[in-house]
Amino acid sequence: MKTFTPKPADLTHDWYIVDAADVVLGRLATQVATLLRGKNKPTFAPHADSGNHVIVINAAKVAITGNKLSKELYMHSGRPGGLRADTYAELLEKNPDRIIREAVKGMLPKNKLSKTQMDRLRIFAGAEHPHTPQKPQTFEISQVSQQAK
Repeated sequence: MKTFTPKPADLTHDWYIVDAADVVLGRLATQVATLLRGKNKPTFAPHADSGNHVIVINAAKVAITGNKLSKELYMHSGRPGGLRADTYAELLEKNPDRIIREAVKGMLPKNKLSKTQMDRLRIFAGAEHPHTPQKPQTFEISQVSQQAK
């Protein structure tokens, strides 16, 4: 029996849409990372780029549990004195896509494929998105936050 290795002709990049309203951040990030890597396909291989395009809508309504609203997310510009610290509460108001992007990035492998896979992630704060011509399939995350109810 030989090991199956997907050829470039075997690789397809499907489109999925995920609603982040009232979903816990960690659960959302694991599901999105799985879709971006293509682990939901039977032709998955860790070295092949079989990932999907993922659209996350309602990023401003993501549920952050525990005491994480006061936790800080750091970013450095690369210049001296360029360290910036923003709390999750500030980012949820101003830039909610950065919270989800950093959570998903931390759950992808640290290699050259992760850049390509992160480029296929599109995050929108509201419910509207411009990718309707691609006909994305809805991906349902069944567990929602208990705090949101």
